[in-house]
Amino acid sequence: MKHSLLYCLAATSLALSFFFERAPEASATARAISAPVVAEASLLPALTIGETTPESDPSNPPATKPTAAELAASRDSLTYHYYAQTLGLHLAFDENKDLLRTVTDWIGTPYSFGSNSRRGTDCSGFVTRVFREVYGINLVHSSRAMFSNTQRVAKAEMQTGDLVFFRRGKGPIYHVGIYLKDGKFAHSACNGGVMVSSLNQPYYHRNFYAAGRVRAAAAADEAITEAATESAIASVQ
Repeated sequence: MKHSLLYCLAATSLALSFFFERAPEASATARAISAPVVAEASLLPALTIGETTPESDPSNPPATKPTAAELAASRDSLTYHYYAQTLGLHLAFDENKDLLRTVTDWIGTPYSFGSNSRRGTDCSGFVTRVFREVYGINLVHSSRAMFSNTQRVAKAEMQTGDLVFFRRGKGPIYHVGIYLKDGKFAHSACNGGVMVSSLNQPYYHRNFYAAGRVRAAAAADEAITEAATESAIASVQ
């Protein structure tokens, strides 16, 4: 009898200790599960604000839906911010988005002499592909030929889409890139593939030779800038 009583007391003690040890865990689990639900529920008032009619709640007027122009402007803003961050530029939001998008898509493509594909490209191959995709212009796959067929532009007057050429000393032109903004240009370098570099870097500053403008591309960029300006004015009005 004495042993039976001890066994009963031990069993009861074990059960109670198990219950009190598990209870906090169960409570914590319940809190963890309910937290997202509570958080989500707390957002519902914010989401429904403005959905009541003025008659039901005069202090809470109905929300107005954004216009198509406002939605387009918002998307453009996000797009330009993405390109600015990716390419390291300060954009005015009227640049050629097709050019920025295409250059962004090519970033990281490895260098491959004589090629112009996404598997690998050299400097002039990269320029020819970008101009074909963005402007529908076919340039010769040669930096020297490109130089001969562009209009000279002063370094201080370079615009987005102009070509920048490099040579060592009095040697021939050996490298070409596409000027973007803020003294930066996109190109395919032997030691890193397609990237954005600065003309202020010692190597490129020392070997910069000239800038050239492809007239057809410049005309297309001017039309795009005018359209962007008109759209911005219309959205404000």
